[in-house]
Amino acid sequence: MRLHFIETGPALLVEQDRRVLVVADLHMGIESGLERHGVHITSRSAARTERVIACIEETKPDLLLLLGDVKHNVPVTSRQEYRELPGTLQAFRDHVPIAVAPGNHDGGIGRFLLPGELLPADGALIDGVGYLHGHTHPAPELRGHLIVLGHHHPVVSLVDSVGCAARARPAYLYSGLEGSCEAEPPSGDRTRLLFVPAFNEFAGGIDVGRLQKSGLGPLSRCIDKRSAEVYLADGTYVGSPATLCPADGV
Repeated sequence: MRLHFIETGPALLVEQDRRVLVVADLHMGIESGLERHGVHITSRSAARTERVIACIEETKPDLLLLLGDVKHNVPVTSRQEYRELPGTLQAFRDHVPIAVAPGNHDGGIGRFLLPGELLPADGALIDGVGYLHGHTHPAPELRGHLIVLGHHHPVVSLVDSVGCAARARPAYLYSGLEGSCEAEPPSGDRTRLLFVPAFNEFAGGIDVGRLQKSGLGPLSRCIDKRSAEVYLADGTYVGSPATLCPADGV
């Protein structure tokens, strides 16, 4: 298995027998959600769609896997989403088959999808890799595999020797499972987690040093601080959450 970090996303290409391009947390329609809170931003859905298509053209995948929170508004679907989602999803289909691992913002997403495109909410194995959004417990068959998940919007702030921090940047967090979380899988292999950053530029994030205690999803509580590693959007290894955030730990 080979993992390719696509900085222009951020997105992830998982290459094994198939090439799977993973895009997490698009949050299409976020602008209408912000508008309800008094923040008025022109829709950037078209530009966001073009960024995904640019990643598709760069990586030439066999499958585009949208890793949850394709839409933003809950519990209802906004007018913006009804207006924009059909064209966005069809633009993706025009380049590559798609699959959607539904997230906690994706109520009603099925109405925009074709038969066979919607995956189970507790995840699916594709080519030996588990995929789920991350707000639910994973299906038992994902144990013993690498599990790729979104939902947590991981970011990292790099701090210099005098304590000055740069703007938070999208990051990947790779970790084994903390011992109390790991039941013995049938294969005997260990479960590994890869938290991927949000694609949406307005989605915000949680610092990698605070993910374990965030309570945002059941798997975040299982991060093993002894094995966790942090990578920037371009795949650059920058250390462990404990060394990057020594005051908070993992």
